[in-house]
Amino acid sequence: MPNATHLPQVPPAAPAATFGQIDKSAARPAGPPDYAEIAQRPEFHELRSRLRRFVFPMSAAFLIWYLGYVVLAAYLPEFMSIRLIGEINIGLVMGVGQFATTILIIVLYLRYAARHVDPRVRALHRDVTGEDPR
Repeated sequence: MPNATHLPQVPPAAPAATFGQIDKSAARPAGPPDYAEIAQRPEFHELRSRLRRFVFPMSAAFLIWYLGYVVLAAYLPEFMSIRLIGEINIGLVMGVGQFATTILIIVLYLRYAARHVDPRVRALHRDVTGEDPR
């Protein structure tokens, strides 16, 4: 049997918290972040501004494109029925163009958000909560 004097010395354990007491050093922040405080931060205002610089012009351009298609179809049906190749006319090409434009906008937004918005969102989250959002 080994001699008790050769055993490693273990520091005494911290006193256990009694019922109703919380160890503040290990506690996580209670509840959700203070969104009102976050909304006042300059980083949040910059984030919103950066997002608006993409969303508003892109939305306006698409709305004009869509309304142009509808107006042409309603008031210039003879123009929309001009055949390009076989049974394919201008109206059909423009209609399919609406779908293609939607997909293009989605791809552009995803690229824009990944480069300009998401890094700032992660930094703001890390600053507020102290944890990495990934």
